[in-house]
Amino acid sequence: MYDRRAPFQQPLVMTYEEMLEKVRYEGAYPTRERAEEAVRLVLAGLGRQLTGDERVELAARLPLESAQILAAQIPDTQPLTGWAFVKDLAARTGAPLATTRWDTGSVLCTIAALAGPDLVTRILRQLPSGYALLFGRAELIPAA
Repeated sequence: MYDRRAPFQQPLVMTYEEMLEKVRYEGAYPTRERAEEAVRLVLAGLGRQLTGDERVELAARLPLESAQILAAQIPDTQPLTGWAFVKDLAARTGAPLATTRWDTGSVLCTIAALAGPDLVTRILRQLPSGYALLFGRAELIPAA
C-alpha cells in the first residue's frame, strides 16, 4: 500500500558527488568546485554550532566526506543566532553577506533533505533563533 507521507518521513541517501550536484543545482553555482566551497564552509560552521545526539545523527546521515568536515569542528561555547552564523561565515571568507546567506541556504536545504524532517526539527530546537529559514523552513514564533 502506498503511504503519501513516506517520502517526507524518509531522509535521502546520496553520495558526496550527488550532494555537491544537488547544492550546485539549488544554489545555481557555475561549477562543482564553487558548490564544494559552499558545502565546506557551511558544514564547518554548522559543526561549530551543533552538539550532542543531533550532531552525531546528522554526521551519520551525511556522505562520509561531509560528515568528516562536520565532525572535525570543535563546537563553540557560545552558539550563534542564524544571522550571526551567516555574518561569522562571511567574515571568515571575506564574502559579501548576501552571497554567504545564499550559500548557507543552498547547503542547509540540501542537508535538511539528507537529515529528514524529524532530525531537522531537533536540530532547530537546539540552535538559537534564526536557523529555520536557512534550513528552508518557516520560523514560527510562539504568541506572547
